[in-house]
Amino acid sequence: MPGTATRGMLFGRCVKLLCAHGARSSSLSPSVAVWTKGLRTPAAATFTPGQSRAVRTAVTGKLVRNGEDKKAVICIEGNIASGKTTCLEYFSKTSNIEVLTEPVSKWRNVRGHNPLALMYQDPERWGITLQTYVQLTMLDRHLSSIAAPIRMMERSIFSAKYIFVENLYRSGKMPEVDYAVLSEWFDWITTNISIPVDLIVYLQTSPETCHERLKQRCREEEKVIPLEYLESIHQLYEDWLIKRTSAPLPAPVLVIPADHDLQKMLHHYEENREKILSASYL
Repeated sequence: MPGTATRGMLFGRCVKLLCAHGARSSSLSPSVAVWTKGLRTPAAATFTPGQSRAVRTAVTGKLVRNGEDKKAVICIEGNIASGKTTCLEYFSKTSNIEVLTEPVSKWRNVRGHNPLALMYQDPERWGITLQTYVQLTMLDRHLSSIAAPIRMMERSIFSAKYIFVENLYRSGKMPEVDYAVLSEWFDWITTNISIPVDLIVYLQTSPETCHERLKQRCREEEKVIPLEYLESIHQLYEDWLIKRTSAPLPAPVLVIPADHDLQKMLHHYEENREKILSASYL
């Protein structure tokens, strides 16, 4: 195992790589800041690629997005076709909420390639390709600047790992070495980068309802998704957010039954508005 100095050097190089990549890519957030342990405010300096040595010698905590760690972050979680988009659209009409959907357009077009479609067609071959990019783009979502007092996100980096990577591995469609590599990346990210989440809203929907909705919305990549896949995703969500037996929870969970039609779901969202926006139900 590498010594403390070597690990510090590797950490600094990773930070330098992340900063450099962000600085030259228009699709990813360019800057990171330092969160000193025990403080809720980040250090004043924003580090650029030329400052990696300062990160190695000065860091005592985690990297965070610039100065906005006190703003509330709510993640909307649920199976495919559980109603996440409808929920986000409903709350997007509230003036103090910023809504971030999953970056699906990026997953469908990486320099002309569609890793999302490739993964559904051949998950054993393309699972790690897609999930590596999902992990990167979801991290970028978490660390991007917040424009409003409250951010509402579609899913999170946590469900990307605990649900979708886990499902590929458990179903035998992801080789153990691929799973190990993704797990190492995820563990490094969550250990060294602060990813605050204040509330998880779980839209609890039966796999059968999700399957019917999938058939109605006719998205190209989803045509090959069988009911069995939705059942597996549902069980992983239940184990994580309801039974709480599979993985750590990054935040409290509010469960909203979501098998209902549109009008009833809108009523449920309005009923839970105060709990969702203030997390005062705890």
